[in-house]
Amino acid sequence: MHYPIIVFSLLLVAVSADENPLSDAYINKINHLQNSWKAGRNFDVNTPLSEIKALMGVKPGYKTRLPKKSIEISDNLPENFDAREKWPNCQSLREIRDQASCGSCWAFGAVEAMSDRICITSNGTKQVSLSANDLTACCRICGDGCDGGMPDWAWLYWVEHGIVSGGGYESNEGCQSYAFPSCEHHTTGSRPPCGDSQRTPKCTRQCDASSTLIYEDDLHHGKTSYNVDQEDDIKTEIFNNGPVEASFDVYDDFVSYKSGVYQRTSNTYLGGHAVKILGWGVENDLPYWLVANSWNEDWGDKGYFKILRGKDECGIEDDIVAGIPKI
Repeated sequence: MHYPIIVFSLLLVAVSADENPLSDAYINKINHLQNSWKAGRNFDVNTPLSEIKALMGVKPGYKTRLPKKSIEISDNLPENFDAREKWPNCQSLREIRDQASCGSCWAFGAVEAMSDRICITSNGTKQVSLSANDLTACCRICGDGCDGGMPDWAWLYWVEHGIVSGGGYESNEGCQSYAFPSCEHHTTGSRPPCGDSQRTPKCTRQCDASSTLIYEDDLHHGKTSYNVDQEDDIKTEIFNNGPVEASFDVYDDFVSYKSGVYQRTSNTYLGGHAVKILGWGVENDLPYWLVANSWNEDWGDKGYFKILRGKDECGIEDDIVAGIPKI
């Protein structure tokens, strides 16, 4: 089925040198120009734009180099799909993580989808949260840790080296917890402020002192890693095997997303960001991808957002990577 796509002019919203993209005036401008999504206050108006840009951890010019997977498109793809509903016993599918003040989105999108796929492939018998810290700190081929990385190498690293388990800061979950505490990117909540970007954690190939696990014994591996492109191929891949990792271009209007189907209204580019796509659907005649972000559940729609599907909005369909776990 084909849906009408509403395209908005970008000429009216070019940000002037003295215009704050976090201001009420700018948020109101976004809402005035379109009605497919709602903008609102996520970040404090005084948050330095440099702090927000530091969260965009996909290396400039990134393009996946993984082999493209040949997919036989499913004939029974539904109009609306949410992986949380198809695999309700997989706890990781409902988790919104927090990368804190670190450009490690490339690692978070990867371990989130990998964790989901371990559960899905094992029919729910293996529930594990892979460690974003282990991947961020130890994957040298992936890039520069908190200063950005490349999602395809994260999936290749999973196959070749493996990743241990681990949850959030001081969670005592799994082998290796995340090095940085969840912080308040936003305007509400009890978390401490985020501040400047953190330095990449030191790679320590051992489990936390609080863990009884042994690092080498806890490594979880992938069997294959690959690239998927084209809308129906991506949908089929998610429907059959679970969520995928996607990279896309972030513009300054996106940081104020609250609800609805996001379409870009700004020309001001902030950087490349990696996220997890877990479903799709149609809202008010607009097809969308359902996406989990890693800026904790206070951002956006309880940590999630929807973005226009089928038109490669902000490059969301350009660099989809995934893989099959070794169970």
